[in-house]
Amino acid sequence: MLDLIQGWWQQLLARPDFWGFITIAPVAAFVTWVHVWMALKMVFYPIQFWGFKLGPLPVGWQGIVPRKAGKISGIIVDQTLTKLGSLHEFFHAMDPAEMAEMIGQQVGNELEHLIDEVMLERNALLWENLPYSIKRRIYAQAHKQMPGVLRELVTELTYNVENLVDMREMIVRQMEGDRALMVRMFLRVGQKEINFIWHISFVIGFLFGILQMGIWLVVPWHWTIVFWAGLWGFLTNWIAIWMVFNPVEPVRIRGPQLFRIKRWKGIPFVLPTLPKITTYTIHGAFMRRQAEVSEVFSDITTRELITLERIMTEMMYGSRKDRTRRIMKRHINTIMETPLVRTTLQMSLGLREYAQLKTDLIDKSIAVTMVPVSDPALNQSRADKIFSLFRDRIRGLTPKEFQNLLRPAFQEDEWILIVLGGITGALAGYLQYVLGFK
Repeated sequence: MLDLIQGWWQQLLARPDFWGFITIAPVAAFVTWVHVWMALKMVFYPIQFWGFKLGPLPVGWQGIVPRKAGKISGIIVDQTLTKLGSLHEFFHAMDPAEMAEMIGQQVGNELEHLIDEVMLERNALLWENLPYSIKRRIYAQAHKQMPGVLRELVTELTYNVENLVDMREMIVRQMEGDRALMVRMFLRVGQKEINFIWHISFVIGFLFGILQMGIWLVVPWHWTIVFWAGLWGFLTNWIAIWMVFNPVEPVRIRGPQLFRIKRWKGIPFVLPTLPKITTYTIHGAFMRRQAEVSEVFSDITTRELITLERIMTEMMYGSRKDRTRRIMKRHINTIMETPLVRTTLQMSLGLREYAQLKTDLIDKSIAVTMVPVSDPALNQSRADKIFSLFRDRIRGLTPKEFQNLLRPAFQEDEWILIVLGGITGALAGYLQYVLGFK
C-alpha cells in the first residue's frame, strides 16, 4: 500500500502542472473565503449610494439592506412584529399612569411659562398689564386641574393609540430616514450568522477544490479550471446562505464521520478522524439561536424602534396627528372652560382671540410635552418595562416566523450575491489557470 502511494506521488511530481494541481484546493478555499466576505459586505455597505449616473441609469452600488430599508422593514413589521402584539399592548405595558405622573411633574414646572408665552403672543400689552393677582388665580387653576387632565389625556391616548399611530408607517419611515439603523440592527441580530457564512465558505471552497482536483486527474482540460471555479463560487454562496436558515426545524440523520470541524477563534478547520457512524443534527445556524437572538432583537426594538419618544412623535406629528389634536383639544378645554379662566380671557381677548388661543395652546402643549417624552431616562425606564414582553414573545414564535427576523436581509436580491460568487470564482479560476497551468 505504501509503495502504491509513493508511486502515485512520484507520478504526480513528474507532472508539468504539479504546482498548479496541488494549489487547486487551497486557492479555491481562499478565493471563496474572500469573495464571500466581499458579498456579505455588499449586503450592508455602502449605506449611501456610491457611484454615478449615466443618464437615467445609476452606475454603482448601495448595500442591499440600506437600499431597500423601507421594503425590508415593512416585511419585518408585517411578518414578525405584528405577531408579537399590538401597539396598544406595547404602549399599555409602558405604564401610562406612571408616565402621566412623570410627564406631569416636568410639565408642571413649565406651566406658568407656557401660559405666559401663549398670552404674550396673543396680546402682549394686555397680559403685561393684567394684575398679578388675576394671573396668579389663572396659574393656580391650571396647576390644580393639570394632573387630572393629563392623566385622563394619557389614558385616552393609550386606548386609542392604534387609531393614532400606524406602527408599520412609523417604523418604515424611521428606517428610510436612518438607513444606518437598519444596518446596525441586522448586524447586531445576525453577526454570528454572517461570521458563520464567511468562515464556512472556506471549508466548502476547500472541499469543492478537492473535488475539482479529482476531476482534473480524469479530465485535464484547461478550460475546466475556469468552469469549475465559477461553478464552485456560485454554489458556495448559495449553500452558505441556505445553511443559515435551513433546515427550519432540526433534522437528525445517521451517517459516516470521516472528519470533524475544529474552531479556533471562530474560524473552522477540518481535521481527519477515525471513520465511524454518528448522528448529525442539521439545523439552520440562525434558527438554533432563537433564545439568544430574542434577547438582542428585544433590546434593539425596545430601545430604538418602538420607544415612547417615537410613538409620541408619530402620534403628535405623524399622518394621523389631526386625530390626536382633537383629543387634546377636548381635554385642554376642561381647563379653558372653567368659569374663572373663560371669563377672564374672553373679557381680555375677545371671543375670536379666545378661540384662537385654544389652538395655540394645543401647539404649545405638544411642544412642551415632547420635552419630557424625549428624556433618555424616561425612555430607558419604559424600554425596561416592555423588554421581557418582547423577549418572551420572540422565543414563542414559530420557526418560520422567527426566520423572518433576518431572512428578508438576504432574500432581497440574494441572487446578486450568488451570481457574484460565480463571476469572482471564474475570474480566480482564470488567474489560477494562467499562473499555475499555462
